[in-house]
Amino acid sequence: MTRILSLGRLWTLLVKETIQMRRDRLTFAMMLGIPLIQLMLFGFAINLDPKHLPAALVAPTQDRFTRAMVTALELTGYYRFIAPDATAAEAETMIQRGDVSFVVTVPSDFGRRVERGDHPQILIEADATDPAVASGAISTLGTVASEALSRETGDEADREAAAGQALSVVVHRRYNPEGITQYNIVPGLLGVILQLTMVMMTAMALTRETERGTMENLLSMPATPLEIMLGKVMPYLAVGAVQVVVVLTAAKAVFGVPFVGSLWLLLGGVLLFVLALVILGYLISTVARTQMQAMQLTFFFFLPSLMLSGFMFPFRGMPGWAQALGEIFPLTHFLRLIRGVMLKGADAGTVAQPLAALALFVLLLAAAALLRFRRTLD
Repeated sequence: MTRILSLGRLWTLLVKETIQMRRDRLTFAMMLGIPLIQLMLFGFAINLDPKHLPAALVAPTQDRFTRAMVTALELTGYYRFIAPDATAAEAETMIQRGDVSFVVTVPSDFGRRVERGDHPQILIEADATDPAVASGAISTLGTVASEALSRETGDEADREAAAGQALSVVVHRRYNPEGITQYNIVPGLLGVILQLTMVMMTAMALTRETERGTMENLLSMPATPLEIMLGKVMPYLAVGAVQVVVVLTAAKAVFGVPFVGSLWLLLGGVLLFVLALVILGYLISTVARTQMQAMQLTFFFFLPSLMLSGFMFPFRGMPGWAQALGEIFPLTHFLRLIRGVMLKGADAGTVAQPLAALALFVLLLAAAALLRFRRTLD
C-alpha cells in the first residue's frame, strides 16, 4: 500500500523543482530583483516632503531687502533659485514648462516701501498641479520672509508682530488653486492604465505564437520583420484609443478635471506614447520564451516606472540619481505632457521636450525590436 507521505519521493520532487527553477533563470532573477528594487526605491528615492525645489526670481531691483529674503528662503531647504534674474516672461515660460515649481516676484519699489513702512508685498506663484509638492514650501513662507525682513531693517523689538504687519506675502497657487488631488491623479492615471495594458498585451503577442506552436507558420509567411511587428501592434492601437476616450470622458464628466489646452495636441502625444508602449511590449515578446516570462518582464518594467515617473510620489522630491533614472521611462514624459496640456494649457512649443522624448522612444524601441526579431526558432 502506498504511504501518504514518503520522504524519499518528497525529496525527489524537491530536487526536481529546484533544478527546474535554476533552469528558469528569468523567474529566479525576478524573485530576487523585484524585492531589491522595492527596497532601493522606497528606502532612498521616495520622499513625501520634497526639498530644494527649483524656483525663479523676478526682481527688477535686487536691493539688500530682496537678497535677504531670497537667502532666507534658500536656508529653509525648500527653495533653490535656478533663475535668480529672470524676467516675467521667462518665469512664466519656466513654470508652464515645469522647469520651476515657484516664481517669486518682488516689485521694483519693494525697498522703498520697506523703508517707509508702507506695507510691502511680494508675490509667490506655486505650481500646484501636484498639491503635495507645494504644501510644505508654502507653509514656511510668511514667517521666514517676515523674520528675514525684520532682521535686515534692524527691528529687534517685537520682531514677529512688526514684520507681520509690515510684509504681506501673496501666494498664488497656479493651475489648481483649491489643491484638488484628482486634478493631479486622474490625468496621470491615463498613462498608468495605458502602460499596464498596452505593454502586457503586446508582450504576449509573439510568446503566444510560440506556446501554441503557430510560430512556424508565421515565420514561413513572405513577410518582413517590420510587417510582422506592425501587424502585431497596430490592433492594440485601437484598444488604446478606446481607453483614452473612456478615461478622458470620465476625467471631465465624473471628476471635473479642467481641460484648458489643445485636444489635438494631447491626442498627438497620446499616439506617440501608445506607439512607444506597444513597441516596447513587442520587444519584450522577442526576449521572453513564455507568456509567464512576458508578464514578469512587464511588471519588472512597470514597477520602477510607476514609482520614478512622478505619478505616485513627487518627482522633484527624489534624489538626482533617481530623477535621472526616471527620465528613461516614457511615462515620466507623458505625465509632463498631459498635465501641461490639460491643466496649464501648454502649447506645442512648451511641451516640445516631452513630445521629442516620446518620439525618440518610438524610434529606439522600434529599432531594438527589429534587431531582436529572429527569423527562426533556434
